[in-house]
Order: sequence, then structure tokens, then C-alpha cells
Amino acid sequence: MQIEHHDLNHEFPEFNDAINALKAGNSHFAKLYASYQRLTGRVEDLEEHDMPVADFTIEDMKKQRIKLKDELYHMLLAFRAGQQAAQA
Repeated sequence: MQIEHHDLNHEFPEFNDAINALKAGNSHFAKLYASYQRLTGRVEDLEEHDMPVADFTIEDMKKQRIKLKDELYHMLLAFRAGQQAAQA
């Protein structure tokens, strides 16, 4: 089965520098990032190995991942806006 990878750097390649900066300098971002990556790994592992799991369980995991991804994305946007304001 072909698995789509959802790691944050793959999802938002245009934010690679911001991701690295925030992981190093923002503990809240780093914690959310680690949770997102861990959850993504678990979902991909379940899908890749076709492990038996209740449909609602994997769907719940995917919903959690989307929520984390949304929060991380907004933090990345705010970081970028702050950088642009500092350069102006």
C-alpha cells in the first residue's frame, strides 16, 4: 500500500527555516511539533502495515493530527509575519 507522508516539513516545505527556528526557540511549538510528528508516525505505521484498528480510532488520530497541524501552521504564519515586520 502506498502511504502518503504527512511530516510537517513535507507538508510545508516553504516553512522549513521557520520550522527549524521555532523548534529551537519556542518550547510550545517544539512540543506541538513533537506531538504532531509522533502522531503522524503512528498513523502512517498503522496504515502501512495494515494493522487492525477500529475505524473510529484511526479517524480520531487523524482529527487530532489535523488540529495540531492547524495550530502549527498558524504559529508558522505568525512567525513569518513577525520576520517580515522586523525587516520593514
